[in-house]
Amino acid sequence: MIQTNIKKLVAYGVRTGLVPKEDRIYTANRLLELFGLDELEDPEEPVSAEVEELEDILRDMLDYACEKGIVEDSIVYRDLFDTKIMSVLMPRPSEVIRRFYEIYEKESPEKATDYYYKLSKDSDYIRRYRICRDVKWVAPTPYGDLDITINLSKPEKDPKAIAAAKLAKQSGYPKCLLCKENEGYAGRVNHPARQNHRIIPVTINGSQWGFQYSPYVYYNEHCIVFHSSHVPMKIEHTTFCKLFDFVKLFPHYFVGSNADLPIVGGSILSHDHFQGGHYEFAMAKAPVEEAFAVKGFEDVEAGIVKWPMSVIRLSGGDTERIIALADVILEHWRGYTDEASFIYACTDGEPHNTITPIARKRGDKFELDLVLRNNITTKEHPLGVYHPHAKLHHIKKENIGLIEVMGLAVLPARLKDEMARLKETIVNGGDLRADEALAKHADWVEEFSHRYDRIDSSNIDGILEKEIGQVFMEVLEDAGVYKRTEEGRRGFWRFIESLS
Repeated sequence: MIQTNIKKLVAYGVRTGLVPKEDRIYTANRLLELFGLDELEDPEEPVSAEVEELEDILRDMLDYACEKGIVEDSIVYRDLFDTKIMSVLMPRPSEVIRRFYEIYEKESPEKATDYYYKLSKDSDYIRRYRICRDVKWVAPTPYGDLDITINLSKPEKDPKAIAAAKLAKQSGYPKCLLCKENEGYAGRVNHPARQNHRIIPVTINGSQWGFQYSPYVYYNEHCIVFHSSHVPMKIEHTTFCKLFDFVKLFPHYFVGSNADLPIVGGSILSHDHFQGGHYEFAMAKAPVEEAFAVKGFEDVEAGIVKWPMSVIRLSGGDTERIIALADVILEHWRGYTDEASFIYACTDGEPHNTITPIARKRGDKFELDLVLRNNITTKEHPLGVYHPHAKLHHIKKENIGLIEVMGLAVLPARLKDEMARLKETIVNGGDLRADEALAKHADWVEEFSHRYDRIDSSNIDGILEKEIGQVFMEVLEDAGVYKRTEEGRRGFWRFIESLS
């Protein structure tokens, strides 16, 4: 079967455009070398391969490699090796860059990203067959339809790999998962292989950055834009300039930055980066419910967005004017304290206020959403006052970063099995508190159950999806520095009025 699969993988490469027809023999010979084989049987045998067959082809190749002792049979080692297999089909980085910008110049930015996104999927850098297993649904709320996903595409490490990682030599190369040195890197047990990874260089605000897609895409064309050097994240004037520069390069994409403080920031604060994509989140669709003007910036449209978190939207045709006002808001918020609203700029020398910014182009205008963040903690809320509160941790305990801020819940993989068992227990009238894994959900189930005349196998799926959506809405409300109450509204307006 390995002979057939080599021919099928070459056919897949030709079908997807990864392998030019002139490179068929060369590619087959590279694969023979990889598997320690001396010849290709029946090289002229007609073989075809559909895009959907890639998972099966790679699985059979990996089974052969494990059987022959080429690679150890565990998920981490198999992932390292199948990336090596796919690298044989990959064009060099320079070819990808040249082709990308050729399409960009001759056709359009959108056609260029279409090419690059397809390449990232066809090369198995984005593992389509894993991502399609993610659990996704939409939950209606008063703020619009929130996206909910239980992400299953990132494989968990197995015991063999965990043990090997403990014994492995610690390396600082690449310094993190975002560094440009990942391009073509073979990986190791504690770092994923990236031989099928290609980066598009972009210049924003006069500095060199890289553009790539996330291997675990949470939404359409989920991209990452990262500084060419390993420098820490910081929200400042140049951040707004870079965001708009990127949007001008790719006007069909939004782009935003995580906040730059722990708790309210992203998972990688050590490397300056943004996230974007070709997708419209619920927050982008949310309307401005109260407009205002800041003295000296009357030419910039400004308003409070109808959203569970505290969002100021700036809009206009002149990005320099939007950036100038954003600078004023950021600087003022960094030092702003309002004890009545429990907003403290700093305690014991530790700063708390920052912003999550998101830029986009809408028609002839540019928009910049500024989400006010604060990471203060208390004894009652040791993980953060403006963080999911303890009663919601059974669903979502992790930090609320850029993606969640915009209205997409990335929920832990554990919930898939827990929800399946929860459905069975609820429908059968079982005792949730008697099950160690389900006991944490018991109070929540008791709270929402009385809202339904009946709960049975015919409606349990819809009920749980709806109620998880409601929990995520409450998560965002907890993360909002100004609550959706009259008192919260007054506090928000105190800040806005203080801008002038």
